[in-house]
Amino acid sequence: MRKTEITEKAVASLKVLYPEAICSLAYSDPFQLLIATRLSAQCTDARVNIVTPNLFKKFPDAKSMANAEIKEVEELIKTCGLYKTKAKDLIGIGKMITENFGGVVPDTIEELTKLPGVGRKTANLVCGDIYGKPAVVTDTHFIRLCNRLGLVNTKDPKKVEDSMRKLLPPEESSNFCHRTVLFGRDICTARKANCEKCPMNDFCPKKI
Repeated sequence: MRKTEITEKAVASLKVLYPEAICSLAYSDPFQLLIATRLSAQCTDARVNIVTPNLFKKFPDAKSMANAEIKEVEELIKTCGLYKTKAKDLIGIGKMITENFGGVVPDTIEELTKLPGVGRKTANLVCGDIYGKPAVVTDTHFIRLCNRLGLVNTKDPKKVEDSMRKLLPPEESSNFCHRTVLFGRDICTARKANCEKCPMNDFCPKKI
């Protein structure tokens, strides 16, 4: 079966399994999603969602974050791990958005990746969820699933992104990425591919 066919079937299967393709991070505006995603590195979304309410109450926007005391930010995000680096990045993000982008979170991957600590994964998530642009978020679950389906043969995030942009319908790409995260947690986990529960058995190369 061709990669395009497998991709089409995977998109359809996960759409049935997870009709609501939603981000696991809690946020109410572009700035909050950007900050929450930066905090999620090496940390669970559940933990980030516990931390961010107090963080955003104190620093609700780029300007307030830009003027924050680093020790205060560190204390608020301490349980997220790598908190010293993340605190420095959050303040840097606030300053750059305030000074270079008029307080508005940019809407392109090129501009977003200029922000401190923001890589392509975070930039794609913001572009897709906030600005409705075709996005490929190379989460570990997404990379694992694409490899197991035989759509890619690499764990390099950029190479996976480039390959999947060619295979995924642009209008489906962002939602598909969200669904693979849910699927990767529920069924096709890092520890074990629970094939007996998988709706993709009839076309997954692992089972054919």
